[in-house]
Amino acid sequence: MTSGAEAATESKPRLTGWSMYSWANHGWETTVATVLIGPWLLALATVHRKDSATIIGLGALHLRAESLPSAALTVAAILQFILLPPLGVAADRWAAPQRLLTVACVTGSVIAVLLAATAGGAWVAAAILFIVGTVVYGASNVVYNSFLPRIAGPADRDAVSSRGFAYGYVGGGLLLAANLVLLLIHDSLGLSKATAVRICFVSAGVWWLGFGIGSIRRLVGEVRYGGDPVTAGAGTRIGVWRTITAELRDVVARPQAARYLIAYLLFSDAISAVIALAATFITHEIFGDSASRASTFLFELILLIQFVAVLGAVMFARIAGAIGAKRALLASLLIWCAVIVYAYLAVRSKATAVVAGVVIGVVLGGSQALARSLWSQLVPPGREATYFGVFEVANEGTAWIAPLLFTIVVNVTGSFRQAILSLLILFVAGGILLARTDIDAAIAGR
Repeated sequence: MTSGAEAATESKPRLTGWSMYSWANHGWETTVATVLIGPWLLALATVHRKDSATIIGLGALHLRAESLPSAALTVAAILQFILLPPLGVAADRWAAPQRLLTVACVTGSVIAVLLAATAGGAWVAAAILFIVGTVVYGASNVVYNSFLPRIAGPADRDAVSSRGFAYGYVGGGLLLAANLVLLLIHDSLGLSKATAVRICFVSAGVWWLGFGIGSIRRLVGEVRYGGDPVTAGAGTRIGVWRTITAELRDVVARPQAARYLIAYLLFSDAISAVIALAATFITHEIFGDSASRASTFLFELILLIQFVAVLGAVMFARIAGAIGAKRALLASLLIWCAVIVYAYLAVRSKATAVVAGVVIGVVLGGSQALARSLWSQLVPPGREATYFGVFEVANEGTAWIAPLLFTIVVNVTGSFRQAILSLLILFVAGGILLARTDIDAAIAGR
């Protein structure tokens, strides 16, 4: 029998590999999804027309060019809602989920590189690539997150989850720093600004693939805490969708777990929208929709956020240890509400955007890491990927609510400020539900 000390030593390479995968795929999250894609889609959609021009008209529905980034996010989220749950079921019933992670890693890397080939007014191709890449990134996270309850015991998950996010912020931040240097010296290298941005897309793909494959190899033979290892072909007597339905019924039958999941759906949706649309908001409000003028500042701002988020993740892990994960998460949501109000009222210059960015960095890591570790406490042994498939739907697959709300408000009012303020509804509703959730009862299966 393996002793506790031996098991802990045996799991260290897997803990490192798990954290390093976050380091790898944050190349997509930061450089592509957070910094570049919003301004890039905006620039491609407006290159031959004014920003208020209609690019898609279906009867009474007219999509403005400036609404393209949030509309692409909405489509990607709907596709994830459909595709991620069956992926989670498949991952639980496959003996080697590492292979699924490898496929997602390679595919996402290729898509990041292909984005560099879009140019001119090719906003359709760029939007499709981003949508597919976002779905692949979400699929990658389903399998990745499912390893958390397999490699860490219940008492360690807040710290391990926070460590994973910290690695991600550092890895994504280092790539951003390198790309920022490239943007600053592109003239001296004989490169145009557009060419430098395309190289940044390529770098994100190479980063994800290079570090991702190495980290996945360390996850082979993962440790499980309770339950039997997944075997190939398990559960094949019932269809995937019947299994998903059964899992959802199981969650609904646990009212406290269901309440937590709905709360997470609301506030996570809002957090994702703020991060995904921040670059578009700043480009529109401060730089007059000029992606070339905004890109250097956006890289600097997101780079700052990444490294502040490392400290934020560590800080909130300690706060959670002192007052409990639920209370710490509620505190972070109150700060998010303050950020939304500040962005609506005050973000009109680079300096005010930096202030908002620093505060976002403080709460970003803590809110995401604690939400993930709390959910991992509710997962039945042997159904990690299935439950994290449901979790990822709440995180990404239903993340069409906030972008759709944002898109509608922009289309109706023409105001990005009104649109960003509308997200406050989701933070408040999610916080209220979280406050009313009995986490101990949810862990006990009630």
